[in-house]
Amino acid sequence: MPNIGAFIAWGLITALFIPDGWLPNSTLERLVDPMVRVLLPILIAYTGGRLVHEHRGGVVGAVATIGIVVGADIPMFFGAMIMGPVGALAIRLFDRHLGHRASSGFKMLVDNFSAGIIGGGLAIAGTLSIGPAVEVATKALGSGVHWVIDQHLLPLVSLIIEPAKVLFLNNAVNHGVLAPLGVEDAAATGKAIHFLLETNPGPGLGILLACSLFGDRMTRATAPGAVVIHFLGGIHEIYFPYVLAAPRLVLAAIAGGAAGVFVFDATGAGLIATPSPGSIIALMAVTPRGGYLPVIAGVAAATAVSFAVAAALLKLGKGRDEGVEGGGRVTAHAAPLAASR
Repeated sequence: MPNIGAFIAWGLITALFIPDGWLPNSTLERLVDPMVRVLLPILIAYTGGRLVHEHRGGVVGAVATIGIVVGADIPMFFGAMIMGPVGALAIRLFDRHLGHRASSGFKMLVDNFSAGIIGGGLAIAGTLSIGPAVEVATKALGSGVHWVIDQHLLPLVSLIIEPAKVLFLNNAVNHGVLAPLGVEDAAATGKAIHFLLETNPGPGLGILLACSLFGDRMTRATAPGAVVIHFLGGIHEIYFPYVLAAPRLVLAAIAGGAAGVFVFDATGAGLIATPSPGSIIALMAVTPRGGYLPVIAGVAAATAVSFAVAAALLKLGKGRDEGVEGGGRVTAHAAPLAASR
């Protein structure tokens, strides 16, 4: 959460300058991928490491995280929330048990080399292990989505899609699983509900609205701006840090997603193609003629349910963890537990 400003900067650049954005620009679009794949994970890792072992822990955590950034093809925010504190913990243990024994003349040398060796070792380990692990997780999620759809239990697909989105597997599930299925249905019937399952902005919108009302000072200051980037810009990743800061909010995302899918299914909603980015404007642009009301109804239902559940969770969670402060408000300065178009 202390890095939410960086997320907003990336969200604005993405919403403005990608090919489907408001002001497409091929030069400025080049900022998007490095920011989301490198800058934001490193910032998260440094913040988590600094909380564990001050600046030294932040540096080692950031170095360790570059390994998982290189080893995976998706933004590794969740991995950074793990590797940052892990790297910091490793160097803290070294300092506590070995580093303090170095003589004053060799103190700087020992400190620098220990940080380099530990951080570099963790980076190498992350590069060799995280990529394959992410690939396995993506295939497992895809198989789960296939099974739910085959069993005609569409609302239950949110149990897989919404947690996957928060872990930044949204594009893998959407473009790797749902889009190919949707293309088949759209070719046969002229529309497909598959294009709405992941791109529905309703669940994220409800969570951001709840954070705008029940968050702490920093959250209330940033969430309204995130609403605009998410709902109109279609950058869903902007609400993921709010969920990761208070993980119980994933239940609100699941409930909202299931409500939206239920309404989509009941009213026969569908799109003719995948909206990109997933904004309400893009959804309307690929809605077939005469199909606007069902799509709007599903988005509205998802928003209402996710808002109600998120508000209740924030209030019920009052004082239960360090991510909540007096009044049931999300603490923007809480340590992270680990940022579709």
